[in-house]
Amino acid sequence: MIFDKDTAKKTAELLLQINAIKLQPQDPFTWASGWKSPIYCDNRITLSYPDIRNFLSKNLAQYIEEKYGKPDVIAGVATGAIGIGMLVAEQLDLPFIYVRPEPKKHGRKNQIEGIIPKNKSVVVVEDLISTGKSSLNAVKALKEENADVKGMVAIFDYGFDIAVQNFDNAQLSLHTLSNYDNLLDQALESSYITQEQQKTLQSWRTNPAEWNI
Repeated sequence: MIFDKDTAKKTAELLLQINAIKLQPQDPFTWASGWKSPIYCDNRITLSYPDIRNFLSKNLAQYIEEKYGKPDVIAGVATGAIGIGMLVAEQLDLPFIYVRPEPKKHGRKNQIEGIIPKNKSVVVVEDLISTGKSSLNAVKALKEENADVKGMVAIFDYGFDIAVQNFDNAQLSLHTLSNYDNLLDQALESSYITQEQQKTLQSWRTNPAEWNI
């Protein structure tokens, strides 16, 4: 679920403007999973633009307070959401931690970096939601440390059915600044793509694992 239409539109505009999101329906990317994709998203690029990262972190922080009240801790999911998560924590003047995909193999073998008091409320920050698997893996690690995970916020969501199902199964709320539908609307409005390319991009989202041009 997006925060609101105006924020979703502005977020999509900014991500396209700095090429944090690239749309190439005629020359698709190959994801690590092997999927062919007409879109590539790297929201870490936003960290290089102070005005944009401030816009994103302020809106995420504002929504967290409106939706969940002020939590005790902000958690970022490594590695993509460490930067934006820390900025959100700074906005809220809260402690920050981050969660690795798995425990380290050496040293203290931590999966969670930072101090997380038991039974304290946590909101998780992500940069990007695809299937939701890695995001929910971080939530699982936090809950195993007796954290009270209130929900998750993110910059962008592809809107895959499998992600909706995974978050429903986990009984965890997810809210994003923008999503795939709003991105395509903004890309068409700004002439970044044509109507024909929009149709191609829409077809990919319905079955990304099997899609090809």
